[in-house]
Amino acid sequence: MHADQVDVDEGIVRGLIARQHPRWAGLPIAEVASVGTVNAVYRLGDELCVRLPLQPQGAASLARELAWLDRLAPRLPVPVPEPVAVGEPDDGFGLPWAVYRWLPGTIAIGTRGGEALADDLAAVVGAIGALDPAGAPRAENRWALHHLDPGIREYLPLLAADGVDVARTTAAWDEALAAPAYDGPPTWVHGDLLAANLLVADGRLVGLLDWGGAGTGDPAADLYPAWAVLDGVGRQRFRAALATDDATWARGRGWALRTPISGLPYYRETNPGFAAMSRQVLDAVLWGTGTANG
Repeated sequence: MHADQVDVDEGIVRGLIARQHPRWAGLPIAEVASVGTVNAVYRLGDELCVRLPLQPQGAASLARELAWLDRLAPRLPVPVPEPVAVGEPDDGFGLPWAVYRWLPGTIAIGTRGGEALADDLAAVVGAIGALDPAGAPRAENRWALHHLDPGIREYLPLLAADGVDVARTTAAWDEALAAPAYDGPPTWVHGDLLAANLLVADGRLVGLLDWGGAGTGDPAADLYPAWAVLDGVGRQRFRAALATDDATWARGRGWALRTPISGLPYYRETNPGFAAMSRQVLDAVLWGTGTANG
């Protein structure tokens, strides 16, 4: 997927476990099918998983998770990954890695949840926003949409190859940019509430993955699930539960556009699952109508 992507496979993971955490050396190891773009994930027995960065820059995301997850977890209404061991770079794999407890649930790709899921998402987004920001890292690229505008402009024309209405997409992006920028106090955001990072079961939210980009940023960035996993009724309920004003909602649509605009062309060939997930969000933003859908 990436020019600087590192090699990882089951044999590499097995070697890392044997050398650094031999108490688990006898457990079965299996790659987890994923649309993830930052980490490779391998199941380790029934209760654990191994996450390994796919690029050198992913080491910083891993370090952020390891530094903050234990502090954030007790203050959140759903489970988040629990680190249980850290792995060091060695001759077999040149980046840090970690072992986590396995969280049950199903990735929410393809979900179109209603009121129950909307309530769960509003509760967790509200809880994230209420976290104490003292000492929190900055969530880079989650502060202001206009910082992303030059890159987005480069990707917009490429969407035509996927049959996307480029003019409509550009107009939606421009509308989001025109909304008043966030000028409030530092506020925690997860920053990457893609369907792939939401675990669901029986229509409810049961886990929240991938905290490598979390930190302080524009709270509108965490409105992403409104278009990623909710139907029109759920979207309206989610907005009402968070008491989201028009400017924040408009920026939220921009943050929801940001990942698909770049992700659809970038991953079209190398990660079709991520590209398909991006297209679903893009369509939800562009073709929703009124407060219930758009």
